[in-house]
Amino acid sequence: SRCPIRMTFRCWMKKPCNVTYMKKVLLFMATILSAAGCVDRTMPVADLPEIDTSNPLLGEWTDPYATPPFDRIAISDYEPAFDAAIAVSRAELAAIVDNPAKPTFYNTIVALERQGALLERIEGVFFNLLSAETSDELQEIARRVQPKLVELSNDVRLNPVLFERVKAVYEHPGWGLTKEDKILLEDTYKGFVRGGAALSDADKELYRQYTTELSQSTLQFGQNVLASTNAFTLNITDPAVVAELPGFVKEGMAAEAKSRGQKGWTVTLQYPSYLPFMTYSTNRELKEKLWTARSQIALGGEWDNMPVVRRIVDLRLKVARLLGYDTYSAYVLEERMAKNPATVNAFLQELLDATKRFADRDVQTIRDFAASKGFEGELMPWDMTYYSEQYKNATYSLTDEMVKPYFELESVKKGVFLLANKLYGLNFTPNPAIPVYHPDVTAYDVTDEKGRMMAVLYLDFFPRASKRAGAWMTEYRGMKTVDGVETRPLVSLVMNFTKPTEATPSLLTFDEVETFLHEFGHSLHGMLAEGVYGSQTGTSVRHDFVELPSQIMENWATEKEYLDLWAVHYQTGEKMPSELIDRIVDAGNFQAAYMNVRQLSFAMLDMAWHSLTEPFEGDAIAFEKQAVKPAQVLPVVEGTAMTPSFSHIFAGGYASGYYGYKWAEVLDADAFSLFKEKGIFNREVASSFRENVLSKGSTDDPMVLYVKFRGHEPQTRALIDRMGLEE
Repeated sequence: SRCPIRMTFRCWMKKPCNVTYMKKVLLFMATILSAAGCVDRTMPVADLPEIDTSNPLLGEWTDPYATPPFDRIAISDYEPAFDAAIAVSRAELAAIVDNPAKPTFYNTIVALERQGALLERIEGVFFNLLSAETSDELQEIARRVQPKLVELSNDVRLNPVLFERVKAVYEHPGWGLTKEDKILLEDTYKGFVRGGAALSDADKELYRQYTTELSQSTLQFGQNVLASTNAFTLNITDPAVVAELPGFVKEGMAAEAKSRGQKGWTVTLQYPSYLPFMTYSTNRELKEKLWTARSQIALGGEWDNMPVVRRIVDLRLKVARLLGYDTYSAYVLEERMAKNPATVNAFLQELLDATKRFADRDVQTIRDFAASKGFEGELMPWDMTYYSEQYKNATYSLTDEMVKPYFELESVKKGVFLLANKLYGLNFTPNPAIPVYHPDVTAYDVTDEKGRMMAVLYLDFFPRASKRAGAWMTEYRGMKTVDGVETRPLVSLVMNFTKPTEATPSLLTFDEVETFLHEFGHSLHGMLAEGVYGSQTGTSVRHDFVELPSQIMENWATEKEYLDLWAVHYQTGEKMPSELIDRIVDAGNFQAAYMNVRQLSFAMLDMAWHSLTEPFEGDAIAFEKQAVKPAQVLPVVEGTAMTPSFSHIFAGGYASGYYGYKWAEVLDADAFSLFKEKGIFNREVASSFRENVLSKGSTDDPMVLYVKFRGHEPQTRALIDRMGLEE
């Protein structure tokens, strides 16, 4: 009676109507009725508590793009904002639970998707700054807030009335749901089941206990890594020790020393400081000291992570067992492209079998080269970087010093933006009116060819003590559409590139250029997102699919046609010479097998920790050595381990997922071959990649999306062939 459209179905066939045909007709008509407003879209109305809108985290964000008011947020604002937003979320949830109306897709599933928007906004600011601009005060707030957030999450997933409403809709979804609606319903139901909703009351309490302890432990792991990394510095006061180093390395070390109030030159365990010294110094004693310190981050001492690792893997196993899985890997991989541990282990073994002998050959090549230069004794891990660089110089006549002048950061940024423009028509305009959280950060308006606002992009390039190591893309806000109103994303790229000095601008190594392109690929995945539900858009995809948009971007770093457009000498303005580009291309697969096996060892270690079937009681260092032994290509050094600083799997989201980097390399090698075939700037291919991969999020199965773009499923051989391995 509420529907403005009335229709009568008649079957004009003399014989009985075809049931399948009629189902299709009814489904088609239901879709029309839904679009016409005939489906009940009533949403529960929550009795919201009053909030202090003078708190900038809680008040309205009034700039045109509703960006975080970093210039007005004080540390003291966070905890009250969290408490208020949690109260709002609880009120929104209560309105869903207490709704007397029959459960429907809109009053239950969509309502759940939309609730918590205020809390999500605050989390987006706080936890991003916890990584990019942290402090002791922020870390202490995190320790207090994290249990409250876990408690809220558990109160949602473990609420029996809420689960019954979700289950009722899941079993009887009704007519008129779109494909996105159906996926949201499926994901919501699975999320409840995988979050413990179907457990007994006693097991629900155990689940609460385990997940609360787990959240605290993973937070502690990351804080220990940061503290341990920052605790070590190597200060050099003897000019003779640094005399051999390239100018940019000495300048960076001098600037680091000056910033710390030290004399001379200082090296830290941050990669932009650590790697250049390891690459160019001949001082084995100092390099061994540095390498050992980096390989002992959070291993023993005040910030020992080994007990934390044991707690994490044991708690993860307990959670998996509660939910009916033999291992944590089985639990995680059920929701990945790979589906199960057997597929992942077979994939890793296939790559290892195909490349291990070539990795051994890579290492032997460096041993022989070092011996030819007068090196005596066993080549150790702290020797590898230096002699690899020297071999590359001798073989390919290519050094970082030759390349870096053409990779001045501003030029690289211009080149990255240019690539996004040529492929996807995007434009980037600095917007100084948008508040930022640190003077090093710049905000950009991102628009398409028609002037449509696509995103705000924040760029944060340089290392500091308040920023964790590495490089990452994150979002302060994702893309979604609510009641026809589109919200565009706020995307941030955080990196740790070589700092400029008083005499020299920031000049990037080739590896840093690849890193920039990689993380920018993630940002494209966020900025080009389209869809309705935030849980399905942008980078909210299967974990072993999320690296495809990032890793495919690295391919352009060795394309002459691309480098010719922007890679110019920062002093003379001359283009990078063709012969230098040729050397970069020729050196592109230098030690490809060695680096591949190194990555495989990380993935194998991840799988080993999360394939445990019993609580871990052994020697963690010995366990690590055994796990990576099949991929070992350099001597084992006693008293060192990667496990206590392996933040990807113990503090990040890569538990049982580190293999995804190699998985995505197979995808990107196969995908980029289409660009190579059609043209590296081919807009038709780029549009297809945008349409089927970048914009789709998780609105379809990732393999289906990939095949729509490429025309076939990816083959592991594509990656092996790209490495150029020959007997």
